[in-house]
Amino acid sequence: MAQLNGITVHPDCRHFRGDLPCRPNKTDGYTCANCPVYAPVTSRILIIKLGAIGDVIRTTPLLRRLRQERPGCFITWLTLTPAILPQGEIEEVLKFDFASALQLQAREFDVVINLDKEKEACALLNTIKAPEKFGYALRPTDGVPWPVNELASHKYLTGVFDQLSLANTKPYVQEIFELCGFDFRGEEYVFDTHADKGYDWSQLPASPAPRIGLNTGCGDRWTTRLWSTEKWTALITKLQAAGYAPVLLGGEAEDARNRELQAATGAAYLGTFPLPQFINLMHQMNGIVTQVTMAMHISIALGKPTILMNNIFNPHEFDLYGRGQIVQPDTQCVCFYRGTCKLGGAGCMEDLPAEKVFEAVMESVPV
Repeated sequence: MAQLNGITVHPDCRHFRGDLPCRPNKTDGYTCANCPVYAPVTSRILIIKLGAIGDVIRTTPLLRRLRQERPGCFITWLTLTPAILPQGEIEEVLKFDFASALQLQAREFDVVINLDKEKEACALLNTIKAPEKFGYALRPTDGVPWPVNELASHKYLTGVFDQLSLANTKPYVQEIFELCGFDFRGEEYVFDTHADKGYDWSQLPASPAPRIGLNTGCGDRWTTRLWSTEKWTALITKLQAAGYAPVLLGGEAEDARNRELQAATGAAYLGTFPLPQFINLMHQMNGIVTQVTMAMHISIALGKPTILMNNIFNPHEFDLYGRGQIVQPDTQCVCFYRGTCKLGGAGCMEDLPAEKVFEAVMESVPV
C-alpha cells in the first residue's frame, strides 16, 4: 500500500495499471481505499518463450503448474506470437520488441523462465532481476547459450547433440517441466478454442459422420515430412467408404493441393482462414490427421484424437495425452531433423501406407 497526496493506492494489486484506470475503477467506480476486489499479487513470474508458434503452444501446460505452486501469482509472457496465447489465462502478454525488453529490464520478478536458446532471449535472462532463474542464459565470455543451472542441462544437451536427442525418451512437455524444477503430472495445454467468435461452419459435413480433419501440409523447413497427393487421395477414399467425413485443412501453402484433393475425392474444403478461425475450424473435428507441424500442436491443445504421421523426429518427443496414435513409415527414417532426404528420391514418407493411417483413425475415432 502507498499514499499519494493522502490517497490510498495499491500498486501490488493485479488489477492496478498505473498508466490508466483499472477495470474495477472504470466499470464500478471502486478506488483502492475500500475496493472489494483488491487482489494482491503474491509473486511475479516471467516466461520467455519467443517461438515457434507450436513450441509456444506446447509450453502452456506450465501455466497450470505455476498457478498450483504459486497461488496468486502474476504471470507475464514474452513471445513473438502473442495472438496464439490464451489472453484470459495470462495477466500480461508482451510481444518481443525493443520496448518490451526495455521495460522488462527495469522490473523485478520472483521467477524468470527462459525456454529459448536464441541469444537475445538468453541475454534478456541475464539482465532481468530475479532471485530464481530457470532455463538458458548467455555466457558473457563467448556469447554461447548455456544452462542457467543443472535442471536445464538435459534439455540443453538434447538440443546440441543429435545422438542424445535420438536417445531421449522424455516428451518435450516433461523436459520443460523438469527444467523448471517440476515433475510432470500430465498437465494439459491451456488454449483458446475461439468458440466465442461466432464463426459459421454450416458448410461442414453434418453429423453423425465423424469429421476427420486432414492437415495436408508441413511448412517449408522440413519438407521430408510431406505425404504425396496420391497417399492423401487413398486415405480420403478409405475414410469415405468407412463412413467418415474427411475435411481438408491447411494454409495458403496447401491451398492448391487441397483444391486438387477436393476435386478428385469430393472431400470438404472450406478454404484458408486467419489463425483464430482456423483453430476454431479444427475444434469442429472429431479427429485430426497431421504431420509434425503447427496443426499438430493445435490438435493436441484442443484435446482432439491426433493421428500423427512422423518420420524425421524422435517419436518420444510428442505426448498425445492418450488420444490418438503416432504412425511412422514401414522403413526406418535415416534423416533425423533433416529437410531433405540424404538417400535421394521421394523419401521415406512414401513408405507410410494409407492403410496404416486409416487403421489408426479407426482405432482412435470409431465410427
